[in-house]
Amino acid sequence: MEQAGVVLAIHLRSASGAPPRSTGEARAIVGHGLDGDYHGKRRSDTNRQLLLVDRRVLESLGFAHGALREQLTVDFQGLDALGSGTRLRVGGAELEVTGPCEPCEDIGRINNVPDPDALRQRLLGRRGVLAKVVAITDAGRIRIGDPVHVLTEGTEPASAPMP
Repeated sequence: MEQAGVVLAIHLRSASGAPPRSTGEARAIVGHGLDGDYHGKRRSDTNRQLLLVDRRVLESLGFAHGALREQLTVDFQGLDALGSGTRLRVGGAELEVTGPCEPCEDIGRINNVPDPDALRQRLLGRRGVLAKVVAITDAGRIRIGDPVHVLTEGTEPASAPMP
């Protein structure tokens, strides 16, 4: 069965520590991430060009889209189970999953939660997946409502989700 989802929100950050800014469309740049996003300005060999988070994680925490500093909030059940090397088509971009995003206590502080370590524990195996942009079509446009499709499964196993 084909795995598929949809883009629900796009967020860009202009600098480290800057709040995420919601947008309806972004342009993916091969080797850099999203145009206008802080992570896209960094070196091109980084594996953290984009963070994709499934909406269910945010909803379970009572958080708004973008709260985990993700660039793409998606409706994609099983996102966190995708292994490294998985290729995704998201709008006009082809992304390669580079691995799970390991949660840190900073995300709790950013979201003003009373116990940042407890939030970090709740996010283990659920913070989303990191990806890099490997190819584009349609000028690399990614829009809210664009489909998310698995093109090829990764060869490395995903980390086991935590209960």
